[in-house]
Amino acid sequence: MIDLRMPEVNSVIIAGNLIKDPTFRSTTTGTPVANFTIASNRKFKDSTGQIKEDVCFIGVVAWYKLAESCYENLKKGSAVLVEGELQSRSWKTEDGFNRNIVEIKARRIQFLNKREITTALPVLEEEETERFAESPCSELNSGETEPAHPDGKSPNGQAPGTSDFDFGYRDLKI
Repeated sequence: MIDLRMPEVNSVIIAGNLIKDPTFRSTTTGTPVANFTIASNRKFKDSTGQIKEDVCFIGVVAWYKLAESCYENLKKGSAVLVEGELQSRSWKTEDGFNRNIVEIKARRIQFLNKREITTALPVLEEEETERFAESPCSELNSGETEPAHPDGKSPNGQAPGTSDFDFGYRDLKI
């Protein structure tokens, strides 16, 4: 018989929302670890033609800097895209029962929610408001397009057509 060898592939990509806030702890050696569960929904039509929804709950574990970022940026309801590998672990409960779990060991997590802006804007006095209204930048706020510059960049130093708006997509790697 031919000796066939199975390829060693263990890769998962899944998107979902956190069902509760992540838990964060450190191992005895001080390694940070975060655990959370996501719900991934799938819509389909049943045999009668009605739209149904199936929910799959998946546990995720993140280590090191990725764990710290998850703890700082994620909360219940946060949307994430998780890339990693499946791992199983087992333990014995206090009652003496054996428990097994299959979860995703995250290699990369992409936060899909917009970043919240926490910077407070200064309150302008009446004089400053009038001076601001007379500034050359006020023309841009009136619906006109940005003026052309010799170097092809806008006044904020960006290429034309680009924006400094943060869409909240941040890749994190270990």
